[in-house]
Amino acid sequence: MNENVLGITHSLSGQAWNWRRSSADMASENLAPDDLITQLLLARGVARDDLDRQRAPALRSFMPNPSIFRDMDSAAERIANAIEAGEAITIFGDYDVDGATSAALLVRLLRSLDVPASAYIPDRLMEGYGPSGPALVKIGEAGSRLIVTVDCGAQAFDAIDQANAAGIEVIIVDHHQCATTLPAAFAVVNPNRLDEDAEAASHGNLAAVGVAFLLGAAILRTLRGRGHFANRPEPVLMDLLDLVALGTVADVARLTGFNRALVTQGLKIMARRGNIGLSALMDAARLTKPPTASDMGFALGPRINAGGRVGKSDLGVRLLTTNDPDEAAEISQELNRLNEERRAIEAGVLDEAMTASAATANAPVALVSGQGWHPGVIGIVAGRLKEKLKRPAIVIAVDEDGIGKGSGRSINGVDLGAAILAAKEMGLLVAGGGHAMAAGLTVQADKIDALGAFFNERLAGDVERANQGRALLIDAVLAPRGISPTWCDAIESAGPYGAGWPAPRVITGPVRIVESGIVGTDHLRLIVSGEDGARFKAIAFRAAETEMGQILLSTRGNRRLWLAGRAKRDDWGNRPTAELHLEDAAWAD
Repeated sequence: MNENVLGITHSLSGQAWNWRRSSADMASENLAPDDLITQLLLARGVARDDLDRQRAPALRSFMPNPSIFRDMDSAAERIANAIEAGEAITIFGDYDVDGATSAALLVRLLRSLDVPASAYIPDRLMEGYGPSGPALVKIGEAGSRLIVTVDCGAQAFDAIDQANAAGIEVIIVDHHQCATTLPAAFAVVNPNRLDEDAEAASHGNLAAVGVAFLLGAAILRTLRGRGHFANRPEPVLMDLLDLVALGTVADVARLTGFNRALVTQGLKIMARRGNIGLSALMDAARLTKPPTASDMGFALGPRINAGGRVGKSDLGVRLLTTNDPDEAAEISQELNRLNEERRAIEAGVLDEAMTASAATANAPVALVSGQGWHPGVIGIVAGRLKEKLKRPAIVIAVDEDGIGKGSGRSINGVDLGAAILAAKEMGLLVAGGGHAMAAGLTVQADKIDALGAFFNERLAGDVERANQGRALLIDAVLAPRGISPTWCDAIESAGPYGAGWPAPRVITGPVRIVESGIVGTDHLRLIVSGEDGARFKAIAFRAAETEMGQILLSTRGNRRLWLAGRAKRDDWGNRPTAELHLEDAAWAD
């Protein structure tokens, strides 16, 4: 068990502060005091004999042989045959960032091989999630007898049967959890197939775009083996890593192992701005410096998502595949506008969902529903509820026909995707699927109460165990003067940081609050002063109305505090500074 830091067992948010690694472990390493990166890597589970590989996560050191995945070779062979025969191929993608980047990656690769490739993204409101039989048949009738689904298809049994009946071949490239049986597609490439070998299954945390990248590698290897590139240049698959990085981060995939290498190298490709659409989107988001994983998650991803949530579902993939600067600029501005519209819609639904959640205050799972809620924002709202309530949250938008479209977000240690598949097998759902941390569903309105009871009974033990072990894990204790650009630069080489590879969390203090106030939407802003004379800004996002936020707003310099959070570099202004993204606080006296 990790030991406590500074004796803090009950912070202002009610949790203990523990070392990510025990001080005894750290003391026994015989490391130089300034060997910060080694400490950070070890604290994130890296074995000592793997440190060198993890310091610089190169693709060649982490990339698996694509052939370890079931159906990968047969999928690559079929697509290679289509390439050589000049067949039209349609990529059928989901309407989120992972789906858009997966589709864009394969479309760009196929077009570089002179294949008449196109993308089809279903309309969220009119068609719903995943492939439908009518959509696949329509695509086939338009000339594509080979369809590759990306980021969807693992549960598309009826749709695949209808495609097969029409003589259309479908290859499924997905990462969502699978049932014991699979759709009768030509090939199903998915590391989360239940019949995968252990080596392939160990890559179950890949986003769909990562699986699509491996399929691209398999396709090029197959063509290379046939001598296809004897008289023509071979496409450089690495040039598409910017798409892989964006989809991986936006889908909140764990940034460990192969994923970490994909994002590390993808950020380098993105910084070159070779993708015209991505470059235009960075301009629209006012990103002038080389992008970070945080930029992809909070600036680029939401804008691409906005098309599928409240606008035209194909805007993202059109942006990522265009070579026309004018078209790229136009789509980027439209996505920017739609993102603002999405925020306004989200705020309204979140207010209603928070009110509705009061009825589930003592339930292990917060399941709320509302008539007329916009289905394009329910996933984001579920994430907000999860953050505020510290338990899994499912938000269901019920339409005028009594059909509920739901989206859920979970907490570590609670497998929501498996629970939704179980609910489907129990007959409680019309459709559903996903993975451990995020999932979607379709339910009849008259079964919502029974569905909530099912989730609460099934997940109660997992939620209790997860909350019992809840503690804020700390990497370092810094004097207030240590919250500086120097610290931010020093830890950068242990990144990129994200899900499964958290940015270093520090404690600093003791400090006194000099100024406090609310900025934006429910964000708490502080100016604090340390006993070493240092002053810095701290901001706690969406925390002004929390118990901790209210305490901090009413506290002035009469009491000292320890603050916990993540130091972030701030280059705004004449000289760089650093601020603390505040997550928790505790009394120092």
